[in-house]
Amino acid sequence: MLTTLQTAYTDTRAADLAWTLGKEALPALAVLDLRLAGTTLQMRLLGASHQVLLEEGGATCSETVACLPGSRTPLPLGVAKRVGGWEYAFAAHVETLSHGSFARRAQELLALVADHPHGLAGTFPGSPHAFTAMVAQRHEDRVRWRTWHAYPQEGQLVVTRTSVGFAPRNRRRQPSE
Repeated sequence: MLTTLQTAYTDTRAADLAWTLGKEALPALAVLDLRLAGTTLQMRLLGASHQVLLEEGGATCSETVACLPGSRTPLPLGVAKRVGGWEYAFAAHVETLSHGSFARRAQELLALVADHPHGLAGTFPGSPHAFTAMVAQRHEDRVRWRTWHAYPQEGQLVVTRTSVGFAPRNRRRQPSE
């Protein structure tokens, strides 16, 4: 799903993005609700930011990558941790591209997400290459999503990958272990 976000483009620096887990639902400009094999996933665009709310079997997980007032947690390169009954893994990197390369990459990503059955992308009025995009999938016992946050004035694209699954409980050791 591709939409034009009805707001001014204000989150204008990749370096201002922060990451947090467990934040309550924030006001969203666009939302996509998904059901992926027993998991409820809500992808939310918050301007040039995103939030994902995940629920399965009564357990919840919330990831927010946004320019949050007062936040002191910069965007990490990687995180792996247990969150309640979840195994959570997050990775981020910044791509710096020339103006022409940035425009081509933006068009490719927006086309990919617009046609994806579990994709959500929002562009900003007046700036065709300023966007936030997300895609999600479920593979076996894990839910994964990727996001792209575009900052054309800097030629930067912030790319994140997240994987969430249930932590094994009461796993029996096999004789070969």
